Amino acid sequence: MLLLALAGLALLNGCGGDGGDADARFTALAGNYLDAMLAMNPEWATNLGDHRFDGEVSDMTRDGFKATVELSEAYLDSLGDIDAEKLSVENAIDYGILREHLEYEIFMIEEVREYQWNPTFYNPGNGIYNLLAREFAPLPERLASVKSRLEKLPMILEAAKLNLRNPPEVMTRTAISQNPGVINLIMDGLQPYLDEAPEMRDELAPARASAISALDEYGRWLESELLPRSKGDFRLGKELWEKKLRYALSSDLTPEEILASAEADLVETRATMYEIALPLYRDYFGGHVDDESPGEDGVIRRVLSRLADDHPTNETIVPQAREGLKELTKFVGKKKLMTVPDDPVEIIVMPEHQRGFAIGYCDSPGPLEEHGTTFYAISPTPKDWTAERAETFYREYNDYMLLNLSVHEAMPGHYLQIAHANKYESDTPLRAIFSSGTFVEGWATYAEQLMVEAGFGGPEVHLQQLKMRLRLIINAIIDQKIHTAGMTEGEAMEMMICLLYTSPSPRDS
Repeated sequence: MLLLALAGLALLNGCGGDGGDADARFTALAGNYLDAMLAMNPEWATNLGDHRFDGEVSDMTRDGFKATVELSEAYLDSLGDIDAEKLSVENAIDYGILREHLEYEIFMIEEVREYQWNPTFYNPGNGIYNLLAREFAPLPERLASVKSRLEKLPMILEAAKLNLRNPPEVMTRTAISQNPGVINLIMDGLQPYLDEAPEMRDELAPARASAISALDEYGRWLESELLPRSKGDFRLGKELWEKKLRYALSSDLTPEEILASAEADLVETRATMYEIALPLYRDYFGGHVDDESPGEDGVIRRVLSRLADDHPTNETIVPQAREGLKELTKFVGKKKLMTVPDDPVEIIVMPEHQRGFAIGYCDSPGPLEEHGTTFYAISPTPKDWTAERAETFYREYNDYMLLNLSVHEAMPGHYLQIAHANKYESDTPLRAIFSSGTFVEGWATYAEQLMVEAGFGGPEVHLQQLKMRLRLIINAIIDQKIHTAGMTEGEAMEMMICLLYTSPSPRDS
């Protein structure tokens, strides 16, 4: 596959020369690269909506990663033969996006080497799930692709065993917790689809059995062999972290500038929280705030604790999120804040194999998918959690925080922005495929701010929005200090508890 891609690249470079049309040459180069890149990353291709490789899996061996580096280097060389100043404005932007992506691919494989220390890198669940979740083709056709990927699943797990060296313990434990979810997806999650296409049952049976057996054995290997030697440090160190930061943000802001901005924003946001919390404190607890009061931190904590009393449960969180989304969509339309797309959005229960990182996420159809539904996935608490732990979780993701989360993930946050972005037309789909994470998350955060400024949810939602903003600020601070300044887990926890803990301390009671 790589040789074919490089041969096509050589032919392209031989056409046109310096006198050729720069835009035409760049468009052809970008198209050739995307074809080669998607062929080498079939699971990502499926997610983006390109279904030419639905039965294939990525080559996760060292040779596979080496091939990705060689492909990226070859296309970087070819980009250098195109004069970016002769491109149209749109193509000049895409030129920069492609160059940065290629450089980032090489950096991640050759310097960060995540494939050597992150076991979750090899989770095969999404490659199966994305074939089932969207009805882009008749079910028997999609199930045939599932069968093909299940047959190749053991190769991914074997590559993981060969590649993983000394992971951080937290990464290995997360992979251990996710593995049963992948098994459940193949055992139980696949069954309703086979019930709809019973003619495929016998055909998939051997592949299912083989995949489950491989995952069972892999789970034992994770626990008995990898976990005891998972002594690695998840810190990237100053040099790698700063280099990755530049790629992640596509910005020339220095780490020092970002840290100073975050620390100033922390003080300002906390002060605004007190202004919002003070009237609520008086309403909830009566009287005046005077010298006998619990102080600014105590006022904020007591109000947040009171708001946490209103919270969903495992049984109510998904229907409550659905009702909240209706309310948000109606509010955006009534206030004429922005144009609401017609694309469907569906709230679903987060698949087990994807849990362990977040309460919710937005799963939009890929920019290459002709028709598709956006999924807003919500994660109930794991079945093995105690009632006390689940109660604590839902006090954090209470009624008001859930509304703010839905603003961020769905309306008018990720769902709306990505739906509009997917409709953008250009000579290449590069900017949709290699979208800016900074912009995507920045938009969703801006959407939270916009909604409370427009009056949505009153002071209760506004306070939760500010608390969510505190999280983002704290993340920016501890991310830098953990990776570059040796901040310990205890120091990070102390900072988060001090600023985010919702229950009053004994002296505040």
